[in-house]
Amino acid sequence: MNKRLTIAIVAHDHRKADMVEWAVFNATTLAKHKLICTGTTGSLIKQAFDKKGVETEIICVNSGPLGGDAEIAAMVVRHEINLAIFLIDDLNPQPHEADIQMLLRQCRVHNVPIACNRYSADLMITSSLWDAEDYTPSVPKYIKFSREELQINKNIEILD
Repeated sequence: MNKRLTIAIVAHDHRKADMVEWAVFNATTLAKHKLICTGTTGSLIKQAFDKKGVETEIICVNSGPLGGDAEIAAMVVRHEINLAIFLIDDLNPQPHEADIQMLLRQCRVHNVPIACNRYSADLMITSSLWDAEDYTPSVPKYIKFSREELQINKNIEILD
């Protein structure tokens, strides 16, 4: 990949080991990009990269419970993030659930790809679309259509 991306990396406590393992596995690819991480996750990735001799730009914001998720969401709104990798702990309650949902929502609203598991993260960072000059992601359209309009305008058959 030739394009330099800004990638947000977030992992809940019970997913940090998984995130560090994923980052080390993808270190060659990640080293070409700017990484914006929540506090502890970024520190752990830095340590792992230092051990492996991997050099890249890693910027740490606050930890998630202290506003890091919100900081990254604000960067998404300002179009400063190209891709987000967020390994969420779905098995334990999070005290900052509202911030988590805000980050996920802002990625969806602003059309920022967000991977919430390792497999989707691997697919997203290796996509050839990042460098495709003839590809531009479509802007999300929030327009209400009636069933009749959809069928007429798009030749879409809607099943009940």
